[in-house]
Amino acid sequence: MPHALLLTGSEGIGKGRFALAMAARLLCEAPLSSGDACGECPSCRWFASGNHPDFRHVIPEADVDSEGAFPEGERKKSGSQQILINQIRALEDFVFVGGHRSGARVLVVEPADAMNQPAQNAILKILEEPPSSVYFILISTHWRRLLPTIRSRCRKLPLPRPSSSEAQAWLRTRDETAIKLLPLLGNAPLLAHAASESGRGSVYLGVLASLADPGRDPLALAARWQTQLQPKSEGGLPVQAFVETVQKWVFNLALFKLAGRTRLGSETDALCRLAGHASAGGLLRCYNELMKARSLASHPLNPQLFFEDIAERYLRALASERT
Repeated sequence: MPHALLLTGSEGIGKGRFALAMAARLLCEAPLSSGDACGECPSCRWFASGNHPDFRHVIPEADVDSEGAFPEGERKKSGSQQILINQIRALEDFVFVGGHRSGARVLVVEPADAMNQPAQNAILKILEEPPSSVYFILISTHWRRLLPTIRSRCRKLPLPRPSSSEAQAWLRTRDETAIKLLPLLGNAPLLAHAASESGRGSVYLGVLASLADPGRDPLALAARWQTQLQPKSEGGLPVQAFVETVQKWVFNLALFKLAGRTRLGSETDALCRLAGHASAGGLLRCYNELMKARSLASHPLNPQLFFEDIAERYLRALASERT
């Protein structure tokens, strides 16, 4: 096991769970022959309770739950989305002072690309000369945002995206309603499960329904979208996620038009019907226009005009075969 590991891969495929399982195994005092943690020793019981003295889980302040443990609870209403330098500096005693159990010490940083520049510089100094019993597990979807010097000190381990059948099998035992969200969310089962549990799943499906049956009035379509995205609660859908959903739909329309296939199998009938009136060029042009819209989605100056513009471009693409 290298002293520093960089786990990379798509969002929502289980990198965090894999890292925690690895940390539990490194800290376990009686590991099983299968390579898993035993789950019964004092170290495993501490780890399961979130109170292991030789383990640190560094996450953005905004993701810490009400007990300050793992990022599984409700999101805080305030707090930085970054991992800050003071969080990294607080690890120095943990790293350089002996552990409580005279064994391994494990530090998980999730996501590592959330570290701002000062925090990255601070962890780099720790990575340069770590004690032999300390293990770093960095988790990153956007690993190229890390300093090259940090990446060079870590063994990179890419985790593959699960196949469609694997993702569906995992969800079938937990949340079968989330299966229909998989194609929209990059076949990432954890993202689909989280969207379904938070209420966002129904918003995604509502947006799909409006795209499948948009009508001909861009103002009416934009009003539907604004109504669907109106909630500001946990179940609301960010504007950027909405634009990405429209973009994926248009991509599948173009794919169906050009190749007669789609990644949205449950929407084949609607895609076939709509693609018959659209030209490939019009759909590809709309796709590129949506790429530009994504850059404005985080802070649209006028949300109503933003939605109306997307609706007009989408309906124009659908009618491009006629014009």
